[in-house]
Amino acid sequence: MRFYLFLLFFASTMVAQDTLDFQKKDDLKYREDQFYVGITYNTFLNKPSGLTQKTFSPGINVGFLRDMPINKERTFAIAAGLGFSYQAYSQNLLVTESEGNYNYSIIESDVSFRKNRFTTLNFDLPIEFRWRTSTPQSHKFFRLYTGFKVSYLLYDESRLISAQGNNIIKNNPELNAVQYGIYLATGYNTWNFYAYYGINPLYDNVKIVNNSLNVSLIHLGLQFYIL
Repeated sequence: MRFYLFLLFFASTMVAQDTLDFQKKDDLKYREDQFYVGITYNTFLNKPSGLTQKTFSPGINVGFLRDMPINKERTFAIAAGLGFSYQAYSQNLLVTESEGNYNYSIIESDVSFRKNRFTTLNFDLPIEFRWRTSTPQSHKFFRLYTGFKVSYLLYDESRLISAQGNNIIKNNPELNAVQYGIYLATGYNTWNFYAYYGINPLYDNVKIVNNSLNVSLIHLGLQFYIL
């Protein structure tokens, strides 16, 4: 059901894009790509031995960017804005809590479980430098956008569901509440490749089997821009 709702939203934004494109044909002070929607595959960097991802780990990003052209042709611009992102990671890292103490371990391969998913909801503050081959006549152009994004953690949850019982950890205080990283979005017209590289680690000074848990984040996917 969620997938069909997303398709409906995407179709409606494409209609709006065409309408706005028609309206800007004679506007020499037009702006581009004010809204964005992104779909990503999420993975970890610097994984400790034994940490694996079991199934597809999706993410979705939505937001608004204020496009500010910096040359007469409006092919170069700076954009800053705000957005929200939902990220999920299906993996075999077990997080448990006892009397305020958090423990981290790898679920052994012979242990059966139905789901072990870590999810986050974030408030995002992106800023980016933009180059594009845009004109007032069409929104179909090449673009290369690169930027820096700061994300503030609004909610997080680690959820293990197994035959032996469920284990749910919410709002883990040992996560870094502020995440930041660099990203790239490039493509033509509707389809744009997107890549995000997290600079700081996900966890703050956490140990797993006497080693630091220094995982950081990688997001790869598609980004769609709307006027």
